[in-house]
Amino acid sequence: MKITLIAGARPNFMKVAPIIKAIKAFNDANDGNDANDGKISYRLVHTGQHYDKNMSDTFFEELGIPAPDVNLGCGGGSQAEQTAAIMVAFEKELMAHPADIVLVVGDVTSTMACSIVAKKLNTKVCHVEAGIRSWDLTMPEEINRMVTDSLADYMFTTSEVANRNLVRMGAILMENKNKENREENIKENKNDESQVTCSNSNSIDPQSAQKQAFGQLDAQSYSDTDKSYPLDSSEKNVIFDNQDKNSKNNQQKVWFVGNVMIDTLLANRSRFRKPEVWDELGLKEQEFIVMTMHRPANVDEENHLRAMMEQIIDNAHGLPVIFPIHPRTAKLFYGLWGDEAELAKRLPNLHIVEPMGYLEFNYLVERAKAVVTDSGGITEETTVMGVPCITLRDNTERPETCTVGTNELIGTDPAAIKPALDKLFAGEWKKGAIPELWDGHTAERIIEILSALEI
Repeated sequence: MKITLIAGARPNFMKVAPIIKAIKAFNDANDGNDANDGKISYRLVHTGQHYDKNMSDTFFEELGIPAPDVNLGCGGGSQAEQTAAIMVAFEKELMAHPADIVLVVGDVTSTMACSIVAKKLNTKVCHVEAGIRSWDLTMPEEINRMVTDSLADYMFTTSEVANRNLVRMGAILMENKNKENREENIKENKNDESQVTCSNSNSIDPQSAQKQAFGQLDAQSYSDTDKSYPLDSSEKNVIFDNQDKNSKNNQQKVWFVGNVMIDTLLANRSRFRKPEVWDELGLKEQEFIVMTMHRPANVDEENHLRAMMEQIIDNAHGLPVIFPIHPRTAKLFYGLWGDEAELAKRLPNLHIVEPMGYLEFNYLVERAKAVVTDSGGITEETTVMGVPCITLRDNTERPETCTVGTNELIGTDPAAIKPALDKLFAGEWKKGAIPELWDGHTAERIIEILSALEI
């Protein structure tokens, strides 16, 4: 079996790393087989979507990911320009190096673009971290998820919520030895976690979003179509027989396997490395806050960003706030308070640092009093490490971090920050737990399943 692995942005690297490790372990276990029988070969394609040294190359080095077989160099540009560049470059790559499966991870532009190209070249698509939904179509990532899941042949999920989302689309939830298929978990119920939002959220209803995104027809529409185009019994039998055959051959398959991001976290937790800022600022465990912000809703409007920052700093009880600044935020941030001296005067406990590598950043997160973020992936890592997480978003595609883990969604209103931090410092933050199958063995399950497929 030949697999093309796609990595384009920082979150992808952490998800691809354990998959490569699992492929190598699988092949080592099958060394006794004749030639390549039963083995898996892979080609690692880096689209170049993230091109900052600290946010790309560093992660390959730290996580032991081998050098990509090719870098498509598709960084920069608008959403449309980058999508087009990746599609053009990856089409040439896949035609030159055909694969049985193109495996994409997450929800970045590269995920969607490479999925489209693969399907147009009649190549099977496997999506790792499928089925997650924020139901917010203003987010580019949500569109990437919906398009990718609509095309994928094989989908691997992180939660029962993701399973339900995909089953509603018509996919089949498969059984595996690690997880019993419980039908009651995919039925509609009053406790459905698929839409976790803060109280002031403008998120749309999941079912409405699905119909809007995929143009689904309701039962009445199908009925009207039958009335408008009457068929005799022989015509109906031919059409329905063909539909049945096609649906069996092309049915999308879903496996609940866990979270590859957590595979990487647990595999590297003992390797976390103290960053220079730790000694420079004299940081102590549980006596500082880590923050990240990069989403347009938080950083693109100057007054809003300034208000968010001032609320965080003013209510941090004097603790240092460590802000590894995202390149997107940096363009706007430095001019908000005039100059560096004025910034230091107004926000004395804010410490802006360069983007960190994976091992250094998570060293800080693991020891922080709390994390304030608008990232999705970080909420998963804080959940597993038991660190309180305050998310500055109106919705989340990872509801299990709120319903099971340590994350709380407070929205994008700066006024919501003080109550959340007051709750934290009062010692009233929830303890949380680790979601099911987030155990460090997800990639092994994925490769075991893929190796058994007949393609």
